[in-house]
Amino acid sequence: MTKGRPLTGGEKEILHRALDRHRDAVLWTIEGLDDERLRRPMTPSGTNLLGLVKHLAGAELGWFCEAFGRETGPLPFDLDADEESDLRVEPHESTADVVAFYARARAAADRTIAELDLDAVGTAWFGDAVSLRFVLVHMATETARHAGHMDVLRELADGATGDHPRG
Repeated sequence: MTKGRPLTGGEKEILHRALDRHRDAVLWTIEGLDDERLRRPMTPSGTNLLGLVKHLAGAELGWFCEAFGRETGPLPFDLDADEESDLRVEPHESTADVVAFYARARAAADRTIAELDLDAVGTAWFGDAVSLRFVLVHMATETARHAGHMDVLRELADGATGDHPRG
């Protein structure tokens, strides 16, 4: 578990804590793997560990920033040209680039979470109104879903299991 974060508190703090726990699991899942294993397609659709990190970074910027009219910074993909481009790591993108993109997205999302009330309303990419509360729940479940995919991919890559370092 993430150290220093309480397991009690207000609704916003608990939702943010749930998201952070899954974010940390995503990062742990890629620790210690070389670039080849991180990029290796592990399913017939081509899913790989690093592509899922890139996808989650884009999702955080879309839901927490774009939806609430906040700056995302440059995106390393164009979903209008290719709706799966956020899942693909291009040859010129290093592991460090993708991890830095995830860190930037996480920091931008955390600013939105800190600055807005749970009832703040934004607009989803498909045009519907969404509250910050909905976005926090959605991203915690989305991140958990992909962290689960990553657990399986990591086990296939090198046999490691779990969602955090054992000590």
